[in-house]
Amino acid sequence: MEQQTPGIGRPATTTLPPQACTAASQPREPATATAPGSRIVALTGGGPLPWILINALEARFGPLTILEEDKEPYSVFLRRRVRLLGLAPVIGQVAFAVALKALHKLSDKRKREIITAHGLATEPPAGCPRVPIGSVNAPECREALRRLNPDVVVVIGTRIIRRKTLSCVPAPFINYHAGLNPKYRGMNGAYWARAMGDEENMGATVHLVDEGVDTGAVLAHARVPASERDNITTYPFLLAAAARPLLVEAVEAALEGRLAPYTVPLPSRQWFHPTLGQYVWTGLTRGVW
Repeated sequence: MEQQTPGIGRPATTTLPPQACTAASQPREPATATAPGSRIVALTGGGPLPWILINALEARFGPLTILEEDKEPYSVFLRRRVRLLGLAPVIGQVAFAVALKALHKLSDKRKREIITAHGLATEPPAGCPRVPIGSVNAPECREALRRLNPDVVVVIGTRIIRRKTLSCVPAPFINYHAGLNPKYRGMNGAYWARAMGDEENMGATVHLVDEGVDTGAVLAHARVPASERDNITTYPFLLAAAARPLLVEAVEAALEGRLAPYTVPLPSRQWFHPTLGQYVWTGLTRGVW
């Protein structure tokens, strides 16, 4: 793997186990690489995958403040999806979501193997204060951000953040996305890369946040291989394991004022959950699950 000098705005790639990676973004006032975690705020909906990355930040920088949003009501999510895609595809996606629950249980052993092999911490960090905010777009979130006045805001697993929140503090918002942007924006990026026969672009992205769906400027990529034992429920654990050093380096770069986004010469597309029919067909014909 080619090593890149941090902060110069060129791509960084990694394979498992993770290697040193590059990060980038907007300039900030210089700070030391050992800046205290109190200067960092994490926005998240919680869950094992966000905790993997937030624990990596806590291990590097010390305690940080976590602003934790509630899950969006499923009915609201479905109405928005129907308006966007139509009723028939959404019915297929709901059927897939039901089947996915069984697949999660069947994949528990493989997930435990990944967690153990990479020393992943999937529980909330005990030393970090957690503040409920309802939604990242709620006034409570903006009030908390203004009060904390962080130097960098890390986003992992939230709703799309609106302009009011993004502009309420001068800090850069840095997102972790489980897909290789801009080609695999949206949902299940690793799965779609494999389903499309594009395994070289199976990976994760650290990027700046704007008002679009994973459309912010790219800071770093991790390209991650999968085994035949992996599937749509285990890919995210592989990606989170590989992305930890990228996210840590991006936060260090933000605190030190050396963020530098780069342009990625890939087409841009937003992806959604597969329908149950798509998932079964792809599994049977291509061996990708």
